[in-house]
Formats: sequence, structure tokens, C-alpha cells
Amino acid sequence: MFPSDCAPSRRTFLFAGAAFTATVSTLALPVSYGAADDSGLTIVGPKQGYAPQIGTLVSEMAFMRDQVLHSVKGMSQADLDFLLDNKANAIGALLLHLAAVEKFYQLNTLQGLSEDKIPESFKEKWGMPMELGEPARKGIKGNNLDYYLNILRETRESTLAEFRKRDDAWLMAVDKTWGWGPTNNYCKWFHVTEHEANHNGQIKLLKSRLPGAKPASE
Repeated sequence: MFPSDCAPSRRTFLFAGAAFTATVSTLALPVSYGAADDSGLTIVGPKQGYAPQIGTLVSEMAFMRDQVLHSVKGMSQADLDFLLDNKANAIGALLLHLAAVEKFYQLNTLQGLSEDKIPESFKEKWGMPMELGEPARKGIKGNNLDYYLNILRETRESTLAEFRKRDDAWLMAVDKTWGWGPTNNYCKWFHVTEHEANHNGQIKLLKSRLPGAKPASE
């Protein structure tokens, strides 16, 4: 069910997707781990409410998500549906793709489901945004920005709630069956982060090509 750049059979990293500072800090639970720092998105490191390594991962994920949110801030439905050409993905579809990928990793790392055990209900709901391509160009459109942001927010909140239940031993646990070789949960979730970075670059390119777009200043 994976597009070619998202299949775990390749050695390249898989899937290369409102700021979450409030989520990280306000949903925290007391822990007895070492020093934590919740002073902002630009402080990468342990976060209160999470095991130290998980908290560091959470801070990285929050920073990257903020970059995506900045890229799409204020976009209209027309902006989100814009197709650069007949091979491109719309920005809205890319946002839904980010949520779909995170949902897959929830099933894989939090529920222990391998790719061949993913339920049909997931494929029915998330298959189109996971695969992208022509079906997504035709089927993912007509939604405003809040529609996509709410799905991203709800998906991330679910991830963080599960992260707070786990320790660093879980994060470091190795999956020896993974397509590109033995891979721990930390690598899988780091990949979710760099996947967002990859697609954020695409979003910024598409944004620069929107009708009436001003020359990029970056």
C-alpha cells in the first residue's frame, strides 16, 4: 500500500512529514527522570511528562510540525487544491499524507502491527492519502485549511498520549523484520519527523508557484 518512496524495502529513509509547544507542556505528567526543559520549540531535549529520549524526540517532532504549519498559514481552499502539473500533489493532499504516515507508525510501533497486518479499515480510510498520485489528485480537494490542521492535530495528540505511557526501553526496541534492516522505534519516529521535512520542502515549492505568489524571500 506504499508509494515507491515510502516502502520500507528501501535503504533510504521511509516516507522522505498551531505549534505543539502547548501540547508538550500542558499535557505533561510528572516523571522522575532527569532535568526537563519546556521553554519552547527551539529547545531540543527532554520534555516534562516523557522519558528523556522520548521527550527529545517529541521536541524534534514539535519543531518540524511548526515549520509545516508556518508554510501553510493562511492558505485558502484554492491554494490547498492547486495542482502545479499532472504529476504533482496538491498541498492539501500532502498534509493529509503526513497524517496518514503518522497513523501507520502508530499502528506499527504502538500496536505492534507489521505492514502485512494493517487492517482493511485503515487502508480504506488512509490508503488514498498514503499512496497519493492520481487518485489523491482527484479525490482530496474541496477542504479548507482547518480540515487538514484538525486531522494533523488529532493524530499528533494521539501519538503524544501514547508516548507518555512508554519508556526509553520501548523507544530503543529493535524491529529485526523491518524492510531496510534492524530498526528501532526511535529511528522509525525520527523518520516521521524527517518525512515531514521532506514534504515541507515540496509544500514550500508549491506555495511559490501558486497563482499570484510573490517571489520567495528564503
